[in-house]
Amino acid sequence: MPGVKLYTEIPLNQSHTKGEWIDIIKPFVKNPDRKTGEGPAAGFELSDNMMNSDWVVLPLSWNYYHKTRQIAHAISVVRQAEQAGKQVLSWTSGDFGVRIPHFPNLTVLRPSGYRSQLPSNHQGMPVFFSDPLQKYFGTTDVIIREKQEKPIIGFCGQAEGNLLKYGVDIVRTAGRNLAYYTGLSAYEPQSLYPSTLLRSQILKNIAQADSLSTNYIIRSKYRAGATTPEEKHATSLEFYKNMVESDYVVCVRGGGNFSVRLYETLAMGRIPVFVDTDCLLPLEDKINWRKHVVRVESKNSAEICNSIIEFHNKLNFKDFVDLQKSNRQLWNDKLSLHNFFKCLFMHPN
Repeated sequence: MPGVKLYTEIPLNQSHTKGEWIDIIKPFVKNPDRKTGEGPAAGFELSDNMMNSDWVVLPLSWNYYHKTRQIAHAISVVRQAEQAGKQVLSWTSGDFGVRIPHFPNLTVLRPSGYRSQLPSNHQGMPVFFSDPLQKYFGTTDVIIREKQEKPIIGFCGQAEGNLLKYGVDIVRTAGRNLAYYTGLSAYEPQSLYPSTLLRSQILKNIAQADSLSTNYIIRSKYRAGATTPEEKHATSLEFYKNMVESDYVVCVRGGGNFSVRLYETLAMGRIPVFVDTDCLLPLEDKINWRKHVVRVESKNSAEICNSIIEFHNKLNFKDFVDLQKSNRQLWNDKLSLHNFFKCLFMHPN
């Protein structure tokens, strides 16, 4: 199959923060003289002419265009592409989405956002990271767990707070929401309900179920407050060992309305217990998510224990092992940086 031709209007040797570049463009940024992609961009190539391209790419995030007051420039590129009959690929970065004008030829990739509040041209985007099995355990093969009658539900992370912290989180979110509604900020409003409190309540519900075992490492700070490379490595290793020693892993949103842990759990070949807070998931037209995760809407979170037990009881011993392998393959084939964009552009099914 010939490479997908991408056009971007700015030179890729410009100096910008690494986190602002859309991921499909980053391999070209590292080597601005290349026109044919390699690594994650293999199968893609850069075009010098918009008319000869398959897609026009806004290479920097909408957050960046807002922050630098270049929204007019971004809109101009989208309109030029529209006149040329070209589709435009763009993205938002960070925990919170930003105000984005609607155009029929514009696709917005985003890890966060509230699915029911977004237009159809906004699509879910996974969070990308290095392969944790390879990085921390020196293998690309799933560390298989045999099915037990009483499954172990794991969680390692921040899920502890107090009334003061919850109050501060609510006030901070309310202030940010007010700034959006009064036109002082482009950052989209968020739920006032603190995510740490939601996590805490979910974990307590599961711990009270006699049919489930728990394997929790509860932290009061993000990454246990790690600051040095050595501390970060140690806490990350502890995080992934917790997954290795668990059958299912609780995945609840963080500051933004998405869960990095969802993708990390799949990469480790474990089964996510995904608390859906109106999240926008990637490739919903290509992935049957309910085959891979225990998906529970947050409004039905009181039923989470029954949902886990029902899911687990439907799996026989072989199904349970096969699902671990299938979840790892799902991450590798469709949600990793190396393959997500190929799936998005090159594989209709």
